[in-house]
Amino acid sequence: MTINRPRLPKPLVLSLLAASLFGAALPAHADEREDLERLRATVLGLIDTLVKNGVLPRAKVNAMMQEAEGAAAARLAQMPAEAGPDGKKIVRVPYVPESVKNQIREQVKAEVLAQTRAEPGADAPAAAGPRIRFDGDVRVRAEATRLGKDNTLPDAYDAATPLTRAPDLLALGGQNKDLHTANTRENTERARVRARLGVNVALSDDVTATIGVATGSTTGPTSTNQTLGQNGFFNKSSVVLDRASVAWKPASWFNANAGRFRNPFLGTDLLWADDLNFEGASFGLRPQDAYGNALFLTGGWFPLSPSVPNQSRGRSLLALQGGVDWPFGQKDNRFKAAIGLFDFHGIEGKQETDATRRTAPDYVVRSEYGPSYRQRGNTLFRINAPLTVDSATNWGLASGFRELDLTASLDVVPFDPMHVVLTADVVKNLQFKRGDIAARTGRAIQDGKGYGYQVRLTAGMPLVAKAGDWNAYLGYRYLGSDAVLDAFTSSDFGLGGTNNKGYIVGANFGVARNTWLNARWMSSDLIDSATPAQTPAAPKSKFSVDLLQIDLNTRF
Repeated sequence: MTINRPRLPKPLVLSLLAASLFGAALPAHADEREDLERLRATVLGLIDTLVKNGVLPRAKVNAMMQEAEGAAAARLAQMPAEAGPDGKKIVRVPYVPESVKNQIREQVKAEVLAQTRAEPGADAPAAAGPRIRFDGDVRVRAEATRLGKDNTLPDAYDAATPLTRAPDLLALGGQNKDLHTANTRENTERARVRARLGVNVALSDDVTATIGVATGSTTGPTSTNQTLGQNGFFNKSSVVLDRASVAWKPASWFNANAGRFRNPFLGTDLLWADDLNFEGASFGLRPQDAYGNALFLTGGWFPLSPSVPNQSRGRSLLALQGGVDWPFGQKDNRFKAAIGLFDFHGIEGKQETDATRRTAPDYVVRSEYGPSYRQRGNTLFRINAPLTVDSATNWGLASGFRELDLTASLDVVPFDPMHVVLTADVVKNLQFKRGDIAARTGRAIQDGKGYGYQVRLTAGMPLVAKAGDWNAYLGYRYLGSDAVLDAFTSSDFGLGGTNNKGYIVGANFGVARNTWLNARWMSSDLIDSATPAQTPAAPKSKFSVDLLQIDLNTRF
């Protein structure tokens, strides 16, 4: 099926281009004049870039300017004169929606390139070579953790158990327990830094290659933070490959990515942590009409682990999300909604037997949910063979995961530049079934939940870009133990993972251009016991945590 994007008539394009070039002289309202100035700067910048790169000769630019000026003069001459109370002539400039302005920019660029290429000997783009653009950010964070004084002590998790939702509290027992990972009552403070740098190379109008590096390590997919002092006495920190991808965009309504790239799905950190990048291949469809209304469809296949005989089985994520992006009203009001299905394959744990396990030291559990990526919250069971004598327990997921997610965002502009944004996210794991868990683990559980939700209200500037810009937000989060895979959700709320609920409040304030402060407070409590209840009367563990984060952010 061929999808044709609506195009604006060329005379209208020239008229609006002329209005953008000469609109600064019109006595329009302040907000209309600001829109025209922004459009004027964008068009002039685009033309100047095309000239500098050799795509468009200066003579053609002068001809375009003269044609646009003539079109503007003709249009203004046809307008009836209107006088105000003071007798002076009034010129009214119609409001141009942001979506239409974006379409004009893209269409002008496409038409200019097409006309230039059609001319004999038009080989300037190839001669100009690839275009390189850098992006990045640096964040410095102060963090304070306050744990509940009545939290269940780590010693309560030392008893041998076939089930758990907090494997880090079981990792080391008795006198050898790691006081950092197994801490449940001692308050802590730390300073952290995150630095990311990306290089984007436009190889052609359709293909872009991206390489990005960041601070952090390979011990978790959700964070690129580096704790200051962790390496001791100013020792250097590591840098890892954060992104490596090739993007193909042959049309404005279609794109594809392969490699390691940013999250392509609409959503919140209920499912996907803010710093999480995806590995695999994805595509996006986004047909849009002349008014900016758009439908979109995003899908992809993402490998999670390779298949290695006698060591691990292949695991992957197959995802599909569709939605609508609808601007409405005379301002930048916008409604977005999407429904997605995220289906994990081969993720469930499998009980090893003495017949199938390999002997030490080569023994690697094939369906283990490992400590290098898991967090807390998911229901896990011991998958070691019954007769295996190991120094550590290998854990596997008790539930399968097929996550049905509904996300919606309503952005209204009561008065410029103030925005009010209400965001909601609801998820349900369609494979959380107690009968299946009992069959897989050999033990029935009485607790655990397969759903979660999050709501958030934000007021202020949609993007804090300069000094004095601000916004503030308030949210509530409830995420059941097995609603989502805990490896990919937020690593901050509740110190990471699922099986937690509570409030989030924060604010951003701009201190300079592309520099801002963020303060955020999160308060969370455990929903179900960290040790899954096998009887209704089983005691319930407690874990409450308050987390304060103050960030100094920059971007470029």
